[in-house]
Amino acid sequence: MAVSIDGQRLWDSLMAMAEIGPTEHGGSCRLALTPEDAAGRRLLLDWCESLGCTWRVDRVGNLFIRRAGQRDDLEPVAMGSHLDTQPKGGRFDGILGVLAGLEVFRTLADQGIVTERPLVLVVWTNEEGSRFAPAMVASGTYAGAFSVESTLAREDRDGVTFGEALEACGYAGESPVGEPRLDSFFELHIEQGPVLEEEGETIGVVTGVQGMRWFDVTLAGQSAHAGPTPMRYRRDALAAAARLIDRLQAHALGDESGDTKVTCGCLDIDSASRNVVPGDVKLTIDLRHVVENELDALQTYFEGLLSEVGETCGVTVSQERIWASPVVEFAPECVAAVERGAREQGLKYRRMMSGAGHDAVYVSRVAPTAMIFVPCRDGISHNEAEYATPEDCAAGTQVLCDAILERANRVY
Repeated sequence: MAVSIDGQRLWDSLMAMAEIGPTEHGGSCRLALTPEDAAGRRLLLDWCESLGCTWRVDRVGNLFIRRAGQRDDLEPVAMGSHLDTQPKGGRFDGILGVLAGLEVFRTLADQGIVTERPLVLVVWTNEEGSRFAPAMVASGTYAGAFSVESTLAREDRDGVTFGEALEACGYAGESPVGEPRLDSFFELHIEQGPVLEEEGETIGVVTGVQGMRWFDVTLAGQSAHAGPTPMRYRRDALAAAARLIDRLQAHALGDESGDTKVTCGCLDIDSASRNVVPGDVKLTIDLRHVVENELDALQTYFEGLLSEVGETCGVTVSQERIWASPVVEFAPECVAAVERGAREQGLKYRRMMSGAGHDAVYVSRVAPTAMIFVPCRDGISHNEAEYATPEDCAAGTQVLCDAILERANRVY
């Protein structure tokens, strides 16, 4: 029997969630474990409880909403994403994956379908990392990449710990982290890039996620007066940073495959003044590649370049790698289920790697995992202008539903 989701109901849910923490230009601001984040979770739980679902929260705030199966003793098939946003984020990043799961629940309830395996809709805590660094820390804790204690002790910019924020917003759960164990996990997400839209395709069958490494870099030179100090005597930390960034950019642009990506997202000049040679600069460097040994080579190039720039510009350099996420290959059987769903719906699709990190990265360490992408307008994300059409949201949710049903009706 064909099972068809209700695209209009899905869209209405997305717009209702967007009313919590709206921003001036049509985006969303629900930073992790704030009252807005808690209100978004409460709205979702109200919807799910009306369907007869039960739920639990683990010690780092991950929310697991369960729909019973015919064989409730079997490990559940899971889907989900996150509800937290960037400070000026969009209405779809993460939210689509969660509310698509809600729509799957609603569709099955409408048609009286009970899957063999139970289903679980997961809301992972603090995926964005915009309040508590690093990103995806709670799904990483679930997967064993971080300890519960270290996660609870992480602080935001105001010195509030993750644990304190959990208590304050009412989502300090007692369930052990790492439970429930999952049969498999599927995450629907906007692409956050322009490829699907540019190629006129509706579905990205995501085969894995590129590797990522984050560095904090400090360049220490000497502050000096902009007028009396000759250029050849300067130890200009900002000039060193500019040289570093320019050389990294040129290196990445020289990769004709387009798989090398470098980003300087933050730049901080200590005691900045227009007529002072910058003495101390801090910056962040983000390195990415789809092949692990190429990412190793990129890091080696970066570290050599950093030393060279320091010597050339007369500044002291230091760097710390604060996060590393290896290249991820998703489970072939789950990827195949997504691909079958797209093909059977007659949708144009492509296999592709994700350029961004997602909770599925960590979950894939402990359960077979796959992702589904749908286009977003102009590839824009982490931005109030982020947009995905109702039709594409519905198409992605339909593929999710089909893949979930295929997987959840396995009993072996």
